[in-house]
Amino acid sequence: MVLVHPEIPPNTGSIGRLCAATRSTLQLIEPLGFSLEDRYMRRAGLDYWPYLQLVVHPAWAAYQETATTRRRLYFSARATATYLDAPYEVPEGLDLIFGGETRGLPADVTAAAGSDLYRIPIAHPQVRSLNLANAVSIVLYEALRRRGALG
Repeated sequence: MVLVHPEIPPNTGSIGRLCAATRSTLQLIEPLGFSLEDRYMRRAGLDYWPYLQLVVHPAWAAYQETATTRRRLYFSARATATYLDAPYEVPEGLDLIFGGETRGLPADVTAAAGSDLYRIPIAHPQVRSLNLANAVSIVLYEALRRRGALG
C-alpha cells in the first residue's frame, strides 16, 4: 500500500492498522501532512504499530528507485475504469497507490499511471470522493480476495 502525501493523521493510522491486519507493507511518500509521532495517527492504529511494516520515502522519485514490485495500480476519483476492472492477480508484487485526502494523486503520478488508473464508483453526483481509509480498505480487500489471500 502506497500513500502519496497523506494529510490526515487518523486516516493514515487506520490504514496502518489495516495493513498490519492484512500483513501488507505501508509505504508513505513525503512530504506528509503530519508527524509520524502524531497522537491521533497513533491512536487510530491502536497498539498494532509493532506489527506494521512501514517504509517512508522522502519523495516519489525515491519510491520509484527502491520499489521492488513490478506492477503498480493507481487509484483516483478522476479515473474512468473502476477498481473492479483492475488486474490484481499478477504473479509479481503489486503496489496499490493512493493520493492525499484533499489533492489526490499529483499530476505527474497520475500521468505515469497510464491505463493503470482506477476509481471507486460513487452513486451520488454531489459526493466527490470517499474517505481515504475507506477507499484503501475497499481496494485492498478486493485485491486480497482476487489473489485468494483471504484466510
